[in-house]
Amino acid sequence: MDLSLPLDYSAIERILPHRYPFLLVDRITEFEPDKRIVGIKNVTLNERYLAHGTGERPALPPTILTEAIAQVGAIMILAKPENREKLIYFMGIERVRYRHPVHPGDVVVIEALVRRLRSRMGLLRGIARVDEKVVCEGTMTFALGPAATPSHSP
Repeated sequence: MDLSLPLDYSAIERILPHRYPFLLVDRITEFEPDKRIVGIKNVTLNERYLAHGTGERPALPPTILTEAIAQVGAIMILAKPENREKLIYFMGIERVRYRHPVHPGDVVVIEALVRRLRSRMGLLRGIARVDEKVVCEGTMTFALGPAATPSHSP
């Protein structure tokens, strides 16, 4: 698989099992294997999960932002040749803080940094920024498992 940067949406689809509307990463701009990755999420007004009340400006729900951070980290892990046939499982989050709302028109720059990496588990630190201001940060645990094999009916 070609990992020349930037990775666009179709290259990301070759790494992650997610598809629209659940694929939340638009582009990967930086990549240091086993260390760090930077991705972009463009927030648009037509995203169906935007939350807003009457008279309020629509905002990206914090859970969707957390998932986008996890997906950027997953790309770093699943891009490794030995992990390409595996699935990644989001196991937990710690110390996640939402600092500011994210609105349509914002470009979210998501950085994932490896804290601990083992053959089947790891810990990543994620930071999401809009205009260089931290909007969300936290630590995420993941586990790798075998890809599901299709069941055969008799």
